[in-house]
Amino acid sequence: MHVVAHYRDGRVVKGTSLDLDPARPVCHMAMDFGPLVKVTLKELKALYVVRTLAGNRTRSDRQEVEPDDSRRRGARAVEVTFADGEQLVGLTLHHPVAGAHFFLLPADPESNNLRILVNRAAVAAIREVPVEALARA
Repeated sequence: MHVVAHYRDGRVVKGTSLDLDPARPVCHMAMDFGPLVKVTLKELKALYVVRTLAGNRTRSDRQEVEPDDSRRRGARAVEVTFADGEQLVGLTLHHPVAGAHFFLLPADPESNNLRILVNRAAVAAIREVPVEALARA
């Protein structure tokens, strides 16, 4: 799977990972050239599992969950505010968050981000957001 690692210190590394497991402290990324890179999850802000590594910088993802989004089944809509001020709205199966890392599905199903592994230590706040409130905002 294609992944983009956003480190807490601002670095960004893009590559492919086959061993991502939030229960393990590290995963490995392969780049186009060079050896595997060891990624320590606690050093990350988030690890984005993406459709393509190129992405689309001109596209703005929608930050609202549609009430009829089929991905809502069993999930909660949350707004995550990172320590650096970035905010994301998405769906998670585990709220309140108990572990060091959790997955977030982006609110926009057409996003280049398929899912995001969030490092809880890089988060300033998480709040549940009623989907109906998001649809009216």
